[in-house]
Parts: sequence; structure tokens; C-alpha cells
Amino acid sequence: MDDVIDLHGLTQAQAHRALTNFIWRAAENGQKLVLVITGKGLASGGEDGGLTERGVLRRNVPHWLRAAELRPLVLSIEEAARPHGGAGALYVRLRRRIRG
Repeated sequence: MDDVIDLHGLTQAQAHRALTNFIWRAAENGQKLVLVITGKGLASGGEDGGLTERGVLRRNVPHWLRAAELRPLVLSIEEAARPHGGAGALYVRLRRRIRG
């Protein structure tokens, strides 16, 4: 593992910006495998006693990694092994730097 980013507690906008900067920096530094921690985002009780929607980062981070902005840098995405966060984290394999 070359580097890790933990997005826990960030808003969607903050997390998206942090993830984008992190992936670009990792790619520029020639890193090959990074860990992105999203958290598991388990549902919890809302004010009215019902369940509230959570796990927004867990759901959106893979979409952000596949979007046009990062697609040229990302080779693959997979759920992390349990010791690295399991369902609450992703391994992101980065493409080899292309020098032009």
C-alpha cells in the first residue's frame, strides 16, 4: 500500500475534492496502490425513530473514481480486505504514469 486517505466525517463536496486531489497527487508521485477509507455508512435511527440514509460516501466514491476526471488515472477498484476496512474501504490501483 503506497498511501491512505480517510474520508470519514467529510461532506460529499469535501470528500470529492479531497479524493480528487489525493488520486492526482498519488498518480503524480508514481504510486500504484492506495487505500480509500469511506466508512461503512450503516443506517442509524433518525429523529423520528426511523432509519436515516447513510453511506453516501461508500456509495459515491466508486462513481467518482470512474468519472471522466479520474478515469485516466484509475486502473481498478476493489473492496479492501477485512484488516484494511473491508466494506468500508477500497483498494484503488493506479495506472502507470505515461510520459509524453
